[in-house]
Amino acid sequence: MAGCVQVIVDGLLFLTSFDRVAKSLAITCIDLNRGSERWRREILGVDFESGHPSFNPASSTPTADKDCVVAYFGSFGLICFDHQGEERWRRPMPKPRSFGGNATSPALFGNRLILYRGNHVDHYLTAIDKRNGKIIWKVEIDEPFTDELACTSCPIRHGNQVILHAARSVQFFDLMTGRREWQTKAATTATSTPVIIEDQVIVAAWNKMGEPSLRPSFPSFAELISEHDANRSRSISKSEFPKLWLFHRPDGMEAPMNGATIRFSKSDHNRDGIIDEEEWEQTLAGIEAFRSGYQTHGVLAIPLEGQQDHRLAQVRTLVKSSVPEVPSPIAYEGVIYTVKNGGVLTSIDYRSGDMTARLRTKGTGTHYASPVIGGDHLYTVSGDGLISVLSLGAKPEVIATNQMPARVFATPAISDGVLYVRTHERLHAFSRIR
Repeated sequence: MAGCVQVIVDGLLFLTSFDRVAKSLAITCIDLNRGSERWRREILGVDFESGHPSFNPASSTPTADKDCVVAYFGSFGLICFDHQGEERWRRPMPKPRSFGGNATSPALFGNRLILYRGNHVDHYLTAIDKRNGKIIWKVEIDEPFTDELACTSCPIRHGNQVILHAARSVQFFDLMTGRREWQTKAATTATSTPVIIEDQVIVAAWNKMGEPSLRPSFPSFAELISEHDANRSRSISKSEFPKLWLFHRPDGMEAPMNGATIRFSKSDHNRDGIIDEEEWEQTLAGIEAFRSGYQTHGVLAIPLEGQQDHRLAQVRTLVKSSVPEVPSPIAYEGVIYTVKNGGVLTSIDYRSGDMTARLRTKGTGTHYASPVIGGDHLYTVSGDGLISVLSLGAKPEVIATNQMPARVFATPAISDGVLYVRTHERLHAFSRIR
């Protein structure tokens, strides 16, 4: 049932959900003063898109202001309600098609609703009038969409600019006209949302082979024969061929589709049912050529102002290892925090660009939720539901942990001293004991 991160406005919490049994999508409004459901609206008869096993068709977070709430479902499109649950408008869209599933979230900036939609069917950034659902402007993204791209980032705003972590780039657009003002290429799948700190935008640019830990080594043919040639034929048959990762996430091994393996059929070049030394050397050479096409990724700091040439020269790569794939960075008082699979937390001094600490929280395995800050604490949540509470500062330390009763993929929300955590089964609210 669980889907998106929740959004809070005026004492109301909005969230979306997907019911696999009823085959319905829904947006729900919860009254935070009472802790009860105020209204719920379902959408039926939708032809649902497919995606990664961790994805569901309600993975996108709704956006809201004091006037309305807008939900985006990739399989359906956009739908807008007022705070009483009355539908204002809807804008159906064609069913997207992608490997991961269309999990981007829209953003409201005044009367403009900004949506980034990237998949094999369409790839664009658009501004919709929140009052009537009509298109104000639409810009096609010219970067070709491929299966390795996620395009799940949410647009953010700086003054009159929309900043988009897009496919293999970070782009700046005029909020009023949609004119593309500036862009920088990056080795990224556009998974996480950027954050602004002072005069810079911080982007976690990740790709599947961006650092050595994501690129396992391979045995030589002699090692392959020594360990796996059961019938001593000096060759490797399909039944003898071991599982070898082309790329994988070493700190998220329990997650489904955690990487890609070398296929026996791709190494048996002459299709005779065995792999000999020449074929294995040919396979390794092909893999090396394939890997060489991937650039190193990193956490980037990009100037918000200035001429393009100057800004390009001033782009900084702060760290090149332990870059988060899904969780977005967060910043507070000059320190940037990121968390990746395995609960690896990195803190970076924004001004110097130096890494000030790298430690493991108590959370392990896959991390989808982004870190959040409430009061003087930093919170991270692992996919299996372990919340780690850390101190803030250049050298954060784990203070406490709390185990939730179910998996948590959604980022917690904080409002008026209350921490809201959405598991795969329930919504929980926590506050300090008075």
